[in-house]
Amino acid sequence: MKKIMKIVFAGGGSGGHVMPLIAIVREFRKIYQGTDVRFYFIGPKDEFTNELLKKEGVIVKNIFAGKIRRYVNWQSILQNLVDILIKIPLGFIESVFYIFYLSPDLIFSKGGFGSLPVVLAGKIFLVPMFFHESDVIPGLVNRLLGRFALEIFVSFRATEYYFSARKLLIVGNPIRKEILGGSKEEAKQLLNLKLTKPVLLILGGSQGAQRINDRILEILPQLLKNYEIIHQCGKNNYESVKNEAKVVINEDLAKFYHLYPFLEENELKQAYAAADLIISRAGSGTIFEIAAVNKPAILIPLPEAAQNHQVKNAYAYQAYRTAIVIEENNFTSQFFLEKLKDLFSQPEELKQMAEKTKEFARPDAGRVIAGYLLIYLLKKYKKK
Repeated sequence: MKKIMKIVFAGGGSGGHVMPLIAIVREFRKIYQGTDVRFYFIGPKDEFTNELLKKEGVIVKNIFAGKIRRYVNWQSILQNLVDILIKIPLGFIESVFYIFYLSPDLIFSKGGFGSLPVVLAGKIFLVPMFFHESDVIPGLVNRLLGRFALEIFVSFRATEYYFSARKLLIVGNPIRKEILGGSKEEAKQLLNLKLTKPVLLILGGSQGAQRINDRILEILPQLLKNYEIIHQCGKNNYESVKNEAKVVINEDLAKFYHLYPFLEENELKQAYAAADLIISRAGSGTIFEIAAVNKPAILIPLPEAAQNHQVKNAYAYQAYRTAIVIEENNFTSQFFLEKLKDLFSQPEELKQMAEKTKEFARPDAGRVIAGYLLIYLLKKYKKK
């Protein structure tokens, strides 16, 4: 009977973790068509993550997971105590059970609080581990447990200073290649675009970005006089943004405003193709997608991100002259309007920003990682 190869993925459970895992699974299946491999995900329960992974044929096992909040107030102190004393130990016990039961051939960790119990359980059973770090500044879990990994894949060159050089490989952040290759004509049909004005694509990540939504709504009529907008506002924010937009814009302007709670894969592909400029948070996954589709961008980093990693990501990307960073305390509605006016008055500058993305983009990151994992598995079973 042919041995089934098993890969366990671990991560924090956010969109920033799940999309790269999906990219790796897809690339693995492209380079290896055998039916003797199974993919599992062990991590905290998140309906968005679970739904996306199950669509890819990944078997999901949910566990308790806790995290350490670095801001200090009574609520955070109590939450930290509950997580440290209850959730993390329970998640570790669950992970020990799943790792023992599944007996995986390797664990691939994306880091984040959800990966901690899985990596510790994997260490107990001596499971070979590979890590990926998305951000310029590594997360706490990857920094603490990186010594357990056989290989550590990183997205940004600046991250090489945090890990052992003999383990480190700079590959970029895996992206779904299915978001590449859209066209303005297909976008026009699918998204009901007019394409008579420059197109702004506003992305707030899988959860949306309420403060960006608020600034956009403040100046929505002025924006729509000069631009057509595709706005991913987040599922939780959709109804409130839709209702407020109805109040502030008239029927003539409404046809240039395309609001979505979340852009599905083909919608995102076509939105990227149609966009003349992308406005986004600075998660590593989104940055590498923007680079791969060769679009200029304005990045507005989330200031509360752990280790201030979005700010670091944004400036590392801006160093290639691919984007403009506006930190949130400077992101006022009028300043944003002036910045847009200035950018679109210099079409050659926008063109150069788009061209520079090619120096940064690493669209084959998923394939590179999948290749390493496959080579490791095949060598392992050849020895047996």
